[in-house]
Amino acid sequence: MSALIHSSDDELVFLDEPDTSDASLRGKLSPTWRIMIVDDDPDVHSATTFALGSLEIQHRFLSFLHAYSAAEAREILQYESDIAIILLDVVMEQEDAGLQLVSHIRKTLDLSDVRIILRTGQPGYAPEIDAIRDYDINDYKTKSELTRTKLYTAVTSAIRSYEQICAISASQRGLELIINASTELMALQGLQNFASGALVQIISLLGGSTEGFVCSQQTISNLSEVSYSVDAVRTENNMADFRILATTADFCAWTDCNFNEVADQTIQDVVKKSLQKKRHIYQSDSTVLYFSNVAQRELAIYLNTNLNLSELDKRLLEVFCSNVAVGLDNVELTSRLHNYAFYDPLTGLANRLKLLQDLDLTLLSPLKQCNTFSLIDIDHFAETNDALGHHFGDLLLCSVARRLVSYFGENCQVARVGSDTFALLGNNKSVCPEEILALFIPPFKIEHQDVQLSATIGLVKLSDYEGDGSEALKDTNIALKRAKTYQRSGFAYFTRDMGVAIRERVRMMHALRSAFEKEYLFLVFQPQVDMRSGRAVGAEALLRWKTEDGKFIPPDQFIPIAEYSGLIINIGEWVLRSACHELVHLRSLGHTNFQMAINVSQAQFSHPLFMQTLHRALHDTQAPPEYIELEITESMAMKDPDLLVKTLYQIKSLGIHVSIDDFGTGFSSLSHLQKLNVDKLKIDRAFINEISDGSGDAGIAKMVVQLGQSLDMTIIAEGVETVMQAETLLSFGCHLAQGYLYAKPMTPENLHTWLADQRALVA
Repeated sequence: MSALIHSSDDELVFLDEPDTSDASLRGKLSPTWRIMIVDDDPDVHSATTFALGSLEIQHRFLSFLHAYSAAEAREILQYESDIAIILLDVVMEQEDAGLQLVSHIRKTLDLSDVRIILRTGQPGYAPEIDAIRDYDINDYKTKSELTRTKLYTAVTSAIRSYEQICAISASQRGLELIINASTELMALQGLQNFASGALVQIISLLGGSTEGFVCSQQTISNLSEVSYSVDAVRTENNMADFRILATTADFCAWTDCNFNEVADQTIQDVVKKSLQKKRHIYQSDSTVLYFSNVAQRELAIYLNTNLNLSELDKRLLEVFCSNVAVGLDNVELTSRLHNYAFYDPLTGLANRLKLLQDLDLTLLSPLKQCNTFSLIDIDHFAETNDALGHHFGDLLLCSVARRLVSYFGENCQVARVGSDTFALLGNNKSVCPEEILALFIPPFKIEHQDVQLSATIGLVKLSDYEGDGSEALKDTNIALKRAKTYQRSGFAYFTRDMGVAIRERVRMMHALRSAFEKEYLFLVFQPQVDMRSGRAVGAEALLRWKTEDGKFIPPDQFIPIAEYSGLIINIGEWVLRSACHELVHLRSLGHTNFQMAINVSQAQFSHPLFMQTLHRALHDTQAPPEYIELEITESMAMKDPDLLVKTLYQIKSLGIHVSIDDFGTGFSSLSHLQKLNVDKLKIDRAFINEISDGSGDAGIAKMVVQLGQSLDMTIIAEGVETVMQAETLLSFGCHLAQGYLYAKPMTPENLHTWLADQRALVA
């Protein structure tokens, strides 16, 4: 077929060209480039169509739209799209109709991709430079200069420009879609939700009526399980750990199935191929997209269509798939963080935080009326852990967790809230202490060993409970501590009285700490006398607490609190130093043969720095050790005999004397008493009170005196309040005493006065 061109003098010349009028040939080519001709001269339309109609540019033919006025062009542009070039006459129904149409196309219709070539037969109406600058046109030609060759050149250049702009725009739109899709994916939490979102977004990006599904490894629910080898799974061609997480409508019957259960073998084969080769698979009838992340979790998206992607589409798809892989990392990280936040990494059970959430929800729901919460503490677990090792202890905890879950898991929430403490939350019938304790009767088999355990339980019934989850946990712990104190291997339910007692103890603990810091604690001294002469031989330093409002707190109330809280260490050191200072002061007043008795608690005595503290007190105060007597209780002497013997040896090597306070209230053996090598026994006031007029009931006091004499120990009685008690004790051979018969505890100033008066009387 001939093609139409213009000669240099604008005469029509015909050249032989391939005949492309055959529809079959045209059908093999890509869609046409759409050219819009806007001109009020029909001959221009005919000549342009004739000149360009048979040409192929960039592997496409041209097709034409015709408008014979600017107004008609506006109507066509309202519903036509994908126009590559507009060949536009400048002067039509008005002198600037063409330029106004350019403004309408660019500003009103916002068509920035289409290329506009202005053609004019009257160049003076629109100067070329001004038109190109002001109206965003791509070329400006006079009709007289547009030979066929120049027209072909201008159109080819414009089409190339249009194609590049379209590619850039498509990339931009694709990237915007990817960014938006990726943003939505990143907001999804949980692998199931992420898989569904990825499937929706990929189908949306690709368009069409594509169907498919997503499959991935199952999530490991227990963090203590051993992880598997992904490569080993692939090599064995075993897909048993893969599950279908999300599907479109056509595949909905496969949702949540193991991948091996998929009936279509062809689909199985192509997905396995993608996983084995670790890449995308594009086939004539299907596509599989492959994803993996840093944690080696693999995910595959199966689509039941061939995508027929261009190179640009493939590049965009790769970008999106990279974002999906990043999102998979985020899902994995979020999942792990969630597990670490709410689940115990050793046993996989709910942790304290998760339990508190469940407790709060239960307390706000009708379940509160029929639910019980309990804490289960394994008895002596620390000793087992120390003796057999932490690995063995971990296996033991996991075994306990499994037994609790197997028995209570269907009806109760099981949690681990401490190193060896578990929790149960469930209905009253299920959370039964007898049944819980019965679970510990059969031994636990750990590394071919039978390990027998017992447990102690604290419980609280939620039906009449008014607090929140944290308070319920705290009060159940109070019940547990009560059971451990009084019913080891048993149980105790929380009562309001327990709460009042523990809160009062906590209140007093804080008040005691404040009182010590503000120096509201002070020492008084009760003289110890020789009943034969009435002469003072020493005094016992006694701790007292006077509150800001002038009230006295009895020592039997605050001393146990000080020991429980650990304050006794600091308080005890202060008492020791203050008593030593007072002894030095008394000696400066002339009382050189005066002994100071100072009580030492179990917590002080067993503290690793006790001897260091004692050395420092002697050095700083310059108190003579031979006039200091440390008092320990009989029960304390039986607590850790080996430590006691070792420490007493160090104390006595300094020249300090040691006495046993409250003797007769404990259960020490005579042989043990001999080993202690103490200097003095103090008869407890309870046995002194038994010495009354005419009763003759003083057998224990007499026995203690005789025992002390046989062991060559000094004997002193405390709590002597009557002459009859004093005379009876003297008859037994006990010469030393302290009590109200002789003097009450007194401040240092009063002690000084009392001693001065006693000295005057003796003189």
